[in-house]
Amino acid sequence: MALFRKKQEYSIDNIILPEHVGIIMDGNGRWAKKRGLPRSAGHSAGAKNFRKIIRYCSDIGIKYLTMYAFSTENWKRPQDEVDALMKLFKQYLEEALRDFQDDVIKLKFIGDINGFSEDLQKLMIDAEEGSKDRDGMVLNLAMNYGGRDELVMAAKSIAEKVKNGELSVDDITEDTISNNIYTAGQPDPDLIIRPSGEYRTSNFLLWQSAYSEYVIMDKLWPDFNFDDMNYALIEYAKRNRRFGGV
Repeated sequence: MALFRKKQEYSIDNIILPEHVGIIMDGNGRWAKKRGLPRSAGHSAGAKNFRKIIRYCSDIGIKYLTMYAFSTENWKRPQDEVDALMKLFKQYLEEALRDFQDDVIKLKFIGDINGFSEDLQKLMIDAEEGSKDRDGMVLNLAMNYGGRDELVMAAKSIAEKVKNGELSVDDITEDTISNNIYTAGQPDPDLIIRPSGEYRTSNFLLWQSAYSEYVIMDKLWPDFNFDDMNYALIEYAKRNRRFGGV
């Protein structure tokens, strides 16, 4: 069922949608600072927007959506800010388990969840298990995720297989690496959207984004709306994707 929303400036009627979209949710802290609010208020606003955008992407037919929620570097932030983020994650997961039983979205966590508290890990496992048989959009939540960390994990996994005689060095290909990362079995992202105006990848999907189209937007994540999403999708549809060819 489509969301009820006001008439939009950018229409995505009759465009080819990307199969897999990645979004770097950035700018919560700056959003709060501009309003004289604590950073935790920005994260709360960003969490509300997260719910709206994932629902919209599901409704319009995006098949895979990867949201960068918490990076391996985010642990370096002030403890009170990390605690506020953990509280928001817990609230979302409890809500997902309680209220979204009839949802079609399939939830998957990518990243090292062992870094989280035991109760949060249990919620993540329960939420993923409870949605595994759904046939709607796959939502990858990148939690304690880092692209370099993911590649180190893949390298160790492949090395272990070689050591155990399960794999020959000569048989290692790009597919071998793709099959040993968190998104194994999924298509690479066609489009990565970066709100907040920053021009960097921030260690997000480094292997998977080799040929992704980037759309950078000078808008902080809590203010990112359906029109902005449509703009990014239209911009993507205009691109001529050659994958290194002519």
